Amino acid sequence: MAYVVTENCIKCKYTDCVDVCPVDCFREGPNCLVIDPDECIDCTLCVAECPVEAIYAEDDVPDQQLNFIKLNAELSKKWRPIIEKKDAPPDADDWASVADKLKYLQR
Repeated sequence: MAYVVTENCIKCKYTDCVDVCPVDCFREGPNCLVIDPDECIDCTLCVAECPVEAIYAEDDVPDQQLNFIKLNAELSKKWRPIIEKKDAPPDADDWASVADKLKYLQR
């Protein structure tokens, strides 16, 4: 079972999770991160590091965000690995509490 980055990451893109990942399974897109399910070793370290609570175990993804399981698998094949923490976008805190952000996902 892999972990999944969900909607809360869109336009926030904090990378605290990247710092603790022992297998470099995160992939970086223009305004979001995803997890490569083939690389994830289910260590759970990233979950506690995410300041917007965007990461879930695949079995625990909220029903309204189940599409992110497929999105993580798809986008992780297209996006480049990210292996070091980066600064979050300057307006990340403003987006942290915004709901329904899927329409803002840049592929």
